[in-house]
Amino acid sequence: MLASILKAGGLRTAAVGNIGVSVLDAVLGDEEYDVLAVELSSYQLHWAPSLRAHSAAVLNLAPDHLDWHGSMEAYAADKGRIYEGNQVACVYNVADKATEDLVREADVEEGCRAIGFTLGSPAPSQLGVVDGILVDRAFVEDRQKNAQELAEVADVNPPAPHNIANALAAAALARAFGVPAKAVRDGLRAFTPDAHRIAHVADVDGVAYIDDSKATNTHAAEASLAAYESIVWIAGGLAKGATFDELVAKSAKHLRGVVLIGADRALIREALARHAPEVPVVDLDRTDTGAMLAAVQEAQRLAAAGDTVLLAPACASMDMFANYTRRGDAFAQAVRELGA
Repeated sequence: MLASILKAGGLRTAAVGNIGVSVLDAVLGDEEYDVLAVELSSYQLHWAPSLRAHSAAVLNLAPDHLDWHGSMEAYAADKGRIYEGNQVACVYNVADKATEDLVREADVEEGCRAIGFTLGSPAPSQLGVVDGILVDRAFVEDRQKNAQELAEVADVNPPAPHNIANALAAAALARAFGVPAKAVRDGLRAFTPDAHRIAHVADVDGVAYIDDSKATNTHAAEASLAAYESIVWIAGGLAKGATFDELVAKSAKHLRGVVLIGADRALIREALARHAPEVPVVDLDRTDTGAMLAAVQEAQRLAAAGDTVLLAPACASMDMFANYTRRGDAFAQAVRELGA
């Protein structure tokens, strides 16, 4: 999203880092850039103590990769490195106070500002949503009184709540770099999400099948589950040290049924027993790649017209698949076989 907005603002840019193209490849290549949109993982940040970004954002802070970092405190400290030495803006999530705390703790350049994003009406120095409009009260003159319209919620694809938050964060980073408001709208309209991010695969017998294989942790899965009313949830894989009680408790009201796959599925099953005992659960005792077809078939059996079958595993994929892309591809293929 950020790269698309920067491009719409007339800047030479690319999306690099943890999403496929390394920063070094971009910097050492033949193409010249005005600015790079860089995604960095907590692992990369751990080994990057000298990072000094123009502006940076932490979208959320929730337990993930604790098996590697050793503790939530160590994980948070590594994510917080992205703010160190920021020059213009530290962008944080108003709904996630832990991200604001990381900003407060960061050693930034003098004059660097804290900029919040919220799905509600924005306060000064924030971006937010008012009557279906994305608005900026951070990068405007007299932000105490004024706001700048950036885009409509309908310009965000898909317009799920967590994706609107993504758009606001991207807009904040782009505005910090000086792009005009029109570029935010044009960039969001031009943006096409990568595969396996709440991607609609097909409708079969009145049931929507959604591939969010990229939801590899509980926070991402929670956002995905909140986007639909009545869900048959396909979940499981490698938990990476995560627990699932909070996720299940928050999402129980949306669940019509659950199909579990993968090595650590018992952790989710136990959380369901504690917090959603009335929800039917199918526990597939399999970790082979063919288990996905069986999972989709079981989900079809549990679903009724108007429901959504949602692959949002809340876990990593490597117990069964090479990566989340292969897992999502297997889900899409299984859905196509249902409709054949």
